[in-house]
Amino acid sequence: MCKNPQVDTDGPAVAELVTDVAAAVSRRAAAVSEDVYEVILREIPEIRDDKSVLTLLASSVHSNIGTCLQVMQHQIDLSTVQAPAAAVEYARRRAQRGTSLTALLRAYRLGHTCFSDWLLKELAQQAAEAQMITAATLSMSKIVAGYVDQTSEEIVAAYARERENWLRNRSTARAARIRDLLSGERINVSTTEATLGYRLHQYHVGVVCWAGDAAATVDNITRLEHAISHVAGKAACADPVFLPRDVSSAWAWLPLGIRDTFDAAEASTVGVDGDIHFAFGDAARGTTGFRLTHQQSIAAQAVALATGSPPPRAVTFSEVAPVAMMLGSSDLLRAWVLSTLAGLAADDDHHARLRETLLVFLQSGGSYKTTAEKLMLHKNTVQYRIRKAEESLGQAVGENRHDVELALRASHWLGASVLQPGAAQAAADRNHDPRPRMH
Repeated sequence: MCKNPQVDTDGPAVAELVTDVAAAVSRRAAAVSEDVYEVILREIPEIRDDKSVLTLLASSVHSNIGTCLQVMQHQIDLSTVQAPAAAVEYARRRAQRGTSLTALLRAYRLGHTCFSDWLLKELAQQAAEAQMITAATLSMSKIVAGYVDQTSEEIVAAYARERENWLRNRSTARAARIRDLLSGERINVSTTEATLGYRLHQYHVGVVCWAGDAAATVDNITRLEHAISHVAGKAACADPVFLPRDVSSAWAWLPLGIRDTFDAAEASTVGVDGDIHFAFGDAARGTTGFRLTHQQSIAAQAVALATGSPPPRAVTFSEVAPVAMMLGSSDLLRAWVLSTLAGLAADDDHHARLRETLLVFLQSGGSYKTTAEKLMLHKNTVQYRIRKAEESLGQAVGENRHDVELALRASHWLGASVLQPGAAQAAADRNHDPRPRMH
């Protein structure tokens, strides 16, 4: 078997050849830098769209190539070399603009390959002996790879620090602007829009998004942000405003542009984690609308949370507006519902069916046919249930109709909290009453 010849990559002859190659390439550093720059732009579309930092990219490429050539030409110890200032600043700017770290590191890999091609072409011009070419190639590859590896670590660290600081500062600034908007104080619209990256003179929908207590994990905010982005995408709303409130809830605003309506059914929650819930306001316009739709989403959430556990997956203000506005005093609301619904307020399956049928009946304009179609029941069944509901109410449906409908809507959303125990539950409670009884 043939053995590979021993190659002394650290010998003086190889070092001299590497120095000569580096010196020759240095004289063409401008052309090398331009070539690397063009390769990066061609292969990574993500970084072509921000013209404001392309000059800094060119400086970063030029300074990296110049520094690496100096290391090779003068045999500088890599441990004493730091990443060029332009390269570090370019990484910081990219962090501020949200460019992925993957794209940034790929630029270094592409640059490494292109730069190595220039070195090898120059080496072929200066050496003919295969063993010397091999030795010099290994030596140069070791230096370039070491430089790229070391510099990449510094770049990653600079990127991470800047990204964290920038996100924290941006979040603080956005929170301050939103707080001013919600306070109703006069604001500078153009400055606020610039900070939020969001137009205020359009229609918006306010959203409260929250995760169930059982899933309070450190990545909840990320999950909530993804959930809002998912719903916004389904509703054809680009770039919503997202503001974390605590470890398990967030506020958001979906931009509608000139659309003055919002269909929550179209903003599908399919594909979102099952423990995440949404409360939507109505579409509203301008700075006043920004505040109003948010207040509506907060009120809708209050109704959702008052329904007990688990809350509905999604609720809209238009569904629960009267109930939301009646939640100011739960004691007064419960007393009013019990008084209005009388025997129909019993919390059991039988009366629940009667309440559901009567609510649909009232919302359908008193049409037995429409009610039957909506509930997929026979018309005679609807008539029977309405008659039984009237018996429990102690009055005809036509009497006090609006109050009855409001009370039914409140019981639909708030359930047991505004109802009285059914006969079976009341009997069970009496059997378990710990108070002493008279014999």
